[in-house]
Amino acid sequence: MKNYDLMAVFKPNLDNDELDKVLDKMAKGLKELGGKVISTEKTGRKKLAYDIQNFRDGFFVTMILEIPEDKVADFNRNLRLNENILRIMFLEQTKSMQGA
Repeated sequence: MKNYDLMAVFKPNLDNDELDKVLDKMAKGLKELGGKVISTEKTGRKKLAYDIQNFRDGFFVTMILEIPEDKVADFNRNLRLNENILRIMFLEQTKSMQGA
């Protein structure tokens, strides 16, 4: 299994409880695919550089995940189908990042 960085921008109209439910659902979906969440950092609500789906700001969350390589496409597809997520950036960690 490899480690991945996920940065997601969620709709700003979610409150903390709703956001926690969405993150829990993401973690359960990841667990079903044989992966796990290593860490989650809620960066908070920030202004976007441009409007996305008529939203001017979004709630930023950064996660470090461990997932089997053959399940990455399935997890990525699930993220894109999530209606609460405006944008995602999903990157494989390099060896130098894992040691940091």
